[in-house]
Amino acid sequence: MDGTMQKVTTERRGHALIITINRPGARNAVDLETAVQMEAAIDLLDAENDLRVGIVTGSGGTFSAGADLKAAARGESGITERRGGFGAFERPSIKPMIAAVEGFAVGGGFEMCLSCDLIVAARSAKFGLPEVRHNVVAVGGALFRLQKRMPYNLATELALTGRFEGAEFFHHWGVVNRLADEGKAVDVALELAEEILVNGPTAVWASREIMFQSNNWTEKEAWKLQWDLARPALDSDDSKEGLRAFAEKRKPEWKGR
Repeated sequence: MDGTMQKVTTERRGHALIITINRPGARNAVDLETAVQMEAAIDLLDAENDLRVGIVTGSGGTFSAGADLKAAARGESGITERRGGFGAFERPSIKPMIAAVEGFAVGGGFEMCLSCDLIVAARSAKFGLPEVRHNVVAVGGALFRLQKRMPYNLATELALTGRFEGAEFFHHWGVVNRLADEGKAVDVALELAEEILVNGPTAVWASREIMFQSNNWTEKEAWKLQWDLARPALDSDDSKEGLRAFAEKRKPEWKGR
């Protein structure tokens, strides 16, 4: 499957899977075929224990201009049945995903970033939700996800004005985790991935999933429901290996199971 999908390509880098939106001529705008291929790439990430972190990026020096408006004019929607918009919005990977942003991530492109757990951006990158300029509503998750990552009033201002802001702005407010020099967003994302990959994979996946699912839980529910996701990791071979490695004063050898 690696590298064979035309509009979304995949590349393995050790235990990381780089997923690239590959429509540079359309500024990586997403049509239905692109969404289907993105869903397949995330399915691959979820399915293989040896793949432990995903990195989503765009080709040609930009992340994504959002939905393909020409496709939309034909009545085509970039929504898949299982994962939703862009093949990712409603049900991202159960494993950590890092957005590596160069150029523009606007509209649905920004919402793809917000579907990821972490964001690395080149200092020259721009983000925005320009939908209201065209009397369109951003229904790919930004209107409820962005306000959880930065102050509500600032997120609301961005949504209502359609204004673009740079990576430095979003880094200041905690939306962007790390800044990179231009052209180096994937490299910095890989460095961040390596910091994650030294840890026990089943515990990382369970921790990520608890944080994702807990958006829909009350605190009372969370005390109980977290165990459904934590227990498989705590009972895993990796958990036993982590304890053995600590006792034997060596680096653990993770298997992802």
